[in-house]
Amino acid sequence: MSEETDWERRRRLAAVFGEVLPETTGDERDPESRPGLTGEDAGEAWLKAQVPPHHG
Repeated sequence: MSEETDWERRRRLAAVFGEVLPETTGDERDPESRPGLTGEDAGEAWLKAQVPPHHG
């Protein structure tokens, strides 16, 4: 069997298992790239997500 290159190996593994981890994490991405979650909106959305269901 011939030696496969790095990109061929990644392509083969991605075909079998899919992309397991993204290239960047959420804290590395620009927060403005996510619509609706910029500035104070992001903080407000986070606070609302933390409210327990019974405090609706």
